[in-house]
Amino acid sequence: MFIAQGFKKENSFASYLFGSFLLFVAANIGSIPLVMVTAIYSHYSGRPMPTGMDGFATYFDSNLYLALMLLSFVFVLGALFLILKKSHNQNMLSITTSRPKVDWSRVLFSFTIWAVFLIISVTVAYFLSPNEYVLNFKPIPFLILVVVALLLIPIQTSVEELVFRGYLMQGFGNLAGNKWFPLLMTTLIFGGMHYWNPEVSRVGNLIMLEYLVVGLFLGIITLMDEGLELALGFHAANNIFGALLITADWTAFQTDSVLKSVSEPTYGLTDVLLLFITYPVLLYIFSKRYNWTNWKEKLTGKITANSTSNSI
Repeated sequence: MFIAQGFKKENSFASYLFGSFLLFVAANIGSIPLVMVTAIYSHYSGRPMPTGMDGFATYFDSNLYLALMLLSFVFVLGALFLILKKSHNQNMLSITTSRPKVDWSRVLFSFTIWAVFLIISVTVAYFLSPNEYVLNFKPIPFLILVVVALLLIPIQTSVEELVFRGYLMQGFGNLAGNKWFPLLMTTLIFGGMHYWNPEVSRVGNLIMLEYLVVGLFLGIITLMDEGLELALGFHAANNIFGALLITADWTAFQTDSVLKSVSEPTYGLTDVLLLFITYPVLLYIFSKRYNWTNWKEKLTGKITANSTSNSI
């Protein structure tokens, strides 16, 4: 099974902790170009350096900021490759899927499903409340955004999936010897990492529920499908179309998107209800397409070194 592919004697939990620390270091090294460009811009413009991450997002051209911000994930990807090879005697495929090779049809299916949902959702929201949005489309900046989004956002989302639902999922599986604990821990850590997003300070802590539900959803489809393919497609579609379709002054991604929200940000009961409708529906669609069975065992069962792939 997928989660058991990291179940080896040499893969102590201490090695995962050290590996996680190195990934954190790599992410910080990857942020150096953003800090350097900001410092140069500050020097020549006479503007003071921003003090928070949301300040960086509006300090200079949004496309340049997005590219520099996403560049750090390239460093993390390289570090992850070396950590797997040197510390765990594994390759990238082993934390990506239990299949002999990545099933790109699964990635494409998940990507398409969520991309269509987002396009329809944004279109409906715009026509229902046009006064809450302004047309933000500028051809040249938007084309540059498309290039940046298509080149770098898939790296960002793939790295997050490889780290959370791949590397850490297997690491916590090594520690606990079961599947529910890795699912719980990766959900909590993934959600917690988003606590510093500007959306939380503007909308309130209730929006954290969305990050936790999304993290749980991604963990479930990874365990049920014995690989990251569906999570990779979903996450890429979510961030690419989120960047291209709509932006706001209070979001983590402030881009030259088609629309800009000018309404006061809120997150209430309607949003929570949609959350608990949308993701179960997605689970149902995936489960029917890929004939998922034995949910209890796949989500909560024990892990052993002799575990083999279940039917998927």
